[in-house]
Amino acid sequence: MRHRSLLVLTTVITTGALTLTACGSRDEAKTGDKSDGAKTVVVIGVDAPLTGSLSALGQGIKNSVDLAAKTANKNNEVPGIEFKVEGLDDQAVPASGQANATKLVGNKDVIGVVGPLNSGVSQSMQGVFASANLAQVSPANTNPSLSQGDNWGKGEFKRPFKTYFRTAATDVVQGKFAAQYLFKDAGKKKVFVVDDKQTYGAGLAAIFSDEFKKLGGEIAGTDHVTVKETDFSSTADKVKSTGADSVYFGGQYPEGGLLADQIKKAGANVPLMGGDGIQDPAFITASGEANEGDLSTSIGYPVEKLDTAKKFIEDYKAGGYKDPYAAYGGYSYDAGWAVIQAVKTVVAANGGKLPTDARAKVVEALNKVSFEGVTGKVAFDEYGDTTNKQLTVYKVEGGKWVDVKSDTFNQ
Repeated sequence: MRHRSLLVLTTVITTGALTLTACGSRDEAKTGDKSDGAKTVVVIGVDAPLTGSLSALGQGIKNSVDLAAKTANKNNEVPGIEFKVEGLDDQAVPASGQANATKLVGNKDVIGVVGPLNSGVSQSMQGVFASANLAQVSPANTNPSLSQGDNWGKGEFKRPFKTYFRTAATDVVQGKFAAQYLFKDAGKKKVFVVDDKQTYGAGLAAIFSDEFKKLGGEIAGTDHVTVKETDFSSTADKVKSTGADSVYFGGQYPEGGLLADQIKKAGANVPLMGGDGIQDPAFITASGEANEGDLSTSIGYPVEKLDTAKKFIEDYKAGGYKDPYAAYGGYSYDAGWAVIQAVKTVVAANGGKLPTDARAKVVEALNKVSFEGVTGKVAFDEYGDTTNKQLTVYKVEGGKWVDVKSDTFNQ
C-alpha cells in the first residue's frame, strides 16, 4: 500500500536532506558489552499514521516492530545490544513524514527505520534517510517507483536510494494479480475504473487497467474521486449508465467503502474490487448497503493461516497490545527483524562492538539478509524489493473479508 497523497518534493528533499549528511553518525565506537555490564542501546524508528483514519493500520505496524524488539531483547539475539523502538506519527501526511525522518536521523541511536505505511509519505522521507545512510524498511509501500525509479513502466529500472527496502510486494504484482482474478476467475469482462488521484490509487488503477485490457477485457469508463469527500453519487451514476459488470477502485477504504455503498444504491448491483488499501473491516462498515461479493487483493498469504506466523500471533496476543496487528503486522515484524538481523551481522563482524559507521554497515547487511520470517522467506532483491511475491484475493462474505485465493505471482 499505500499512497495517501502525492507531493512533488524532489527539490525540497534534495536540498533539505543534504544538510543532514553529517547528522546521526556516532562520534565513537560503542562496545556491545560495556565495562559496567550495561548494554548499548540501538533504536529502531517507526513512522506510521498513529492517529487519524488509518491509525488502526499504523498502530499495528508500531506494535509489531515493538514485539520484534522485545523478542530480540528477551532472546539476547544480539549480545550486548538492547533494542528500543521510537514511534512517530505521520498522520498519512508527506510533510509530517519528512519532519519525522529528520528527527529520526538526528537521533544518533537510531540505526534503522520501519515505515511508513503510505507510499506518498515515503517519497518525502527517502532522500532524508539516504543522506544519512539510514536504512528504511517499509512493510506496506507498494508504489514501484520507490525502488525501481520513475521510468520503471518503460522498462528502465534504476534504484533511486540504496537505503530503501520493503517487505511488501509492489503494485505491479498486485494490479496484475487483481486483473487476472477479475477476468479469469470472476468472469468479469467490462469494468469501470475509479481512482482517488493519489499515487497509490492512480498507479494501481493504471496497472490493473493495462493488464485487464491485455487479457481481452473492456474498460467501460473511468472516473476520479477526491480523498476525504463523501458524495460519490455522480460516479455511481456513471457506473450504472455504462452497464459495467464490475468496478475497480484504486484508493483506500474510507472512500472505497462509501463508493461501493453509493454504487449499489444507484442500482448497479456489481462487485467493487480494490487493492490492499480497501482490505480493512472499515470498508465494510462504511457502507449501509450489503457488500457481499466485493473484492480486494492484499500482499502475502493470510497471516492467520501461515504456520510461520503462529508464534507471532500468540506473542502479540500475550503482549497485551491495545490495537490489533492488522493487515501489515506480520510484514512489520519481519521488517523490524530484518533490521535486527542486519545489526547482528554488523556487530559480529566488528568483534562484538557497534562500529562508528553502523548505519552504513546496516544498509550493506540488509542487502544480504535472509531468514524465515512471520510471512515466509524474507530477503531483498537488487532494488531492495521483497523476493516474496505471494498475494491473496479476499471477498466480502457474511459481513467480513474472507480469503478466496492465494497464489505466488511469477510473471
